[in-house]
Amino acid sequence: MKYKLLFLGAGVLFLFFFISCSSGGKKNVPERHRQVSEETLIKTNQYLVEKDEERIRQFIRRHGWHMQKTGTGLWYEIYHHGTGPRVTSGKKVTILYTVRLLDGTLVYSSEESGPKVFTAGHGGVVSGLEQGILLLRGGDKARFIFPPLLAYGVPGDHKKIPPRSVIIYDLEVTGVK
Repeated sequence: MKYKLLFLGAGVLFLFFFISCSSGGKKNVPERHRQVSEETLIKTNQYLVEKDEERIRQFIRRHGWHMQKTGTGLWYEIYHHGTGPRVTSGKKVTILYTVRLLDGTLVYSSEESGPKVFTAGHGGVVSGLEQGILLLRGGDKARFIFPPLLAYGVPGDHKKIPPRSVIIYDLEVTGVK
């Protein structure tokens, strides 16, 4: 419930900022009001990022995972090391995967959709997966935790992943070409 209220509050602040900036331009909004709005949005965003971080850390502790964190906020653990070629930008990668929400809800899997095939470093997947796949090699099995910033962000994916969701990718690299 607390997170719903935070999300609602952030949405209201965003809407207020959007309306104030788009209704007649910035010239109608006193500078001190724009600064307060921008500062409030920045602080709200920082607070939400900190809360996401806290939830992720607690989740990792509860599950006894030994994950590392990159500078961008991507959490990862390679729990089986393969011997295949390293994934580099431009390589075509094939993975088997599951995608879950932090509460354990399964939202997507290769079992239902088939293997995911994409070219590393060329977009087409969430930025967390784009970053994480470059840490792997053929045959690796890994899990990634993506905060909303590296997943589907504020809107979610408009299908199965709700707004501002932390997601967990568990995957196996089955091909690197």
